[in-house]
Amino acid sequence: MTDYIKIRKAPGKWCVRSGGAILGETTNALELLEGDLAPVIYFPRADIAMAFLDKTDKLTHCPHKGDATHYSIVNKSSVTQNAVWSYEDPIPAVAEIKGYLAFYPLDSVKVEQI
Repeated sequence: MTDYIKIRKAPGKWCVRSGGAILGETTNALELLEGDLAPVIYFPRADIAMAFLDKTDKLTHCPHKGDATHYSIVNKSSVTQNAVWSYEDPIPAVAEIKGYLAFYPLDSVKVEQI
């Protein structure tokens, strides 16, 4: 890990919801702290209902983490474009987040500790 990024096990149980649906719950979340940015909760892919997610063509690059793929959330009432990201092959310094998903802080997406 770099000095700029800190990763630790997020304490407690975490939930993510969108469009009235629970996308996942976990006690195995990771909390990533990056510089002065707000902490981000990363959910293990195994704890997310992947049937609600559609991979998109959007790719972004972070010099501290690598290339991120994106997913839209699709449920009965709405589609939230590019609301989720994942570092499927992160740089070695943050390899812990491989196989995890993070959610943009949007009005239609709620990440909360329960």
